[in-house]
Amino acid sequence: MRIIQFLRNNASKLPFKVTMKEPKKVKNPLLPPLSLYREILRAHRKLPFDQRSLGDMYVKAEFRAHQKIDNPLQIIGFLSSWQKYLEMVLQNTEQDWKKYHLEDDMLEKMSDDQIIQLHELMRGTKEMYKGGAPE
Repeated sequence: MRIIQFLRNNASKLPFKVTMKEPKKVKNPLLPPLSLYREILRAHRKLPFDQRSLGDMYVKAEFRAHQKIDNPLQIIGFLSSWQKYLEMVLQNTEQDWKKYHLEDDMLEKMSDDQIIQLHELMRGTKEMYKGGAPE
């Protein structure tokens, strides 16, 4: 603390420029896991019934599967991804969902199994909305 006061008081006498930066403000700090989980389930209430039930099941399964993670990087990645999802659900209307596409860098990070699962999900939802039964 004394150093900061000294630098502020004697800044004109020093042979170098002293600038005091404000600490960076975090836009949206990460929510705790339980709060995030509850907020996502609340946000799903505005979705149509089919999307809500599918989303609720998926969220519950993912949070259960990642409940015992110890690696801080995985925890932060998991929570930040779900927080982005929450923001997206809260901002989008029913018509906006039809325009949504995954970013290329996200697809590149996925494993082959994840891409296959995503493709099967896409095929199943297309069949469901066409009125046919998924293969």
